[in-house]
Amino acid sequence: MGERRGFIRIVSRIYLPEAAAASFRLAGVAKALREKGIEVEVVTTTAPPGVPVSDQDRVRRFPVLRDKEGYVRGYLQYLSFDIPAFFRVLFSSRAVVTLVEPPPTTGFFMRIANKLLGVPYVYYLPDLWGAASASFAPNIVVKAVKALEAFAVRGAAAVIAVNEEIAETARVMGAKSVHLIPNGIDTDTFTNAVKPLSSAEREVIGLGDAPYFIYTGTASEWQGASIFISALAQVIDKIPHHLVFLGKGSDWGLLQEQAAKPELKGRVHVLETLPPDETARWIASADAGLVSIKAGAGYDHAYPTKVLSTLACGTPVIYAGPGPAREDIEAHSLGICADYSPFSLAGAFKKIAAAPSVIFNAEKQRGWVLENKSLVKSSQAVTQVLINCTSK
Repeated sequence: MGERRGFIRIVSRIYLPEAAAASFRLAGVAKALREKGIEVEVVTTTAPPGVPVSDQDRVRRFPVLRDKEGYVRGYLQYLSFDIPAFFRVLFSSRAVVTLVEPPPTTGFFMRIANKLLGVPYVYYLPDLWGAASASFAPNIVVKAVKALEAFAVRGAAAVIAVNEEIAETARVMGAKSVHLIPNGIDTDTFTNAVKPLSSAEREVIGLGDAPYFIYTGTASEWQGASIFISALAQVIDKIPHHLVFLGKGSDWGLLQEQAAKPELKGRVHVLETLPPDETARWIASADAGLVSIKAGAGYDHAYPTKVLSTLACGTPVIYAGPGPAREDIEAHSLGICADYSPFSLAGAFKKIAAAPSVIFNAEKQRGWVLENKSLVKSSQAVTQVLINCTSK
């Protein structure tokens, strides 16, 4: 054991500069802790190839298995992080509290490691992994995931849930203490105060001067982002808009395949992930950001962070599917909500194409995020939970 004392440890398979909701969320917490004069140590993975790293905290990185899209996703990949992380935590300096990010396998190993060290841990619960696995995994796997998730939740000094449904499920699992802290977004990175896209940047992908709708971030089976391409096909001769996809995910190959269809006339552009500040420029120049959740895939409760990054850039959202984000979008006129169907989305496309700047106001979209969903506020709330756990 080393002699360092008084620091807080974050354990996560994903962290900045790898762009993901968890990365921004955890980096926000680390920043909030630093601002209170608390040292932070992060145990995470080596960044994907070609992604520059500029760590502000003590970040201990090690290589892991990644899938063909470059994600640490799948239980063999998870274990390639969890097992080394277990020993790195166990045989290193003792933190005062540990913040643990899912998957449940990480929660399982971190409960054991922190129990042996006598260190309390806080478990982040942004999703219900057991419920999500039920939509695609065999019953025996679903039972195992639910057992691991409950084991991680029950052992935590506190659980942070991002919505009430998750919070209630954590209580049923036997959580000692549950704190409802919705996700926030980095409003310094995602902003409409960005350099507009140049003609050259637009021309290089074949966009030219055309208006466009944009989808950013992960596109996997539970988002079903290809629905937007199907919707454009229905109105391709009625609106001038293109679709731009920025990100990656298990459905990325499907998106590329669909974009190549001749009937889409080169109006769909499927690009690789860009750094967050560059992504913000593309969002801010779009007429709308696209967000989808496929009903029944285990994520009906999710509040996609891409909703917040879009609004923070002053861009309205076209939202397809179920979820709590619908309530905010409809209640505060932050965009248009549609059914998860090409016909319904085609109608939303036509409505925004008719007069985007008249229907929605950029400052209103951003102002709502600043007031209600900023990363600063959510990170400060998580920081207070961590501090409270150190004093117990």
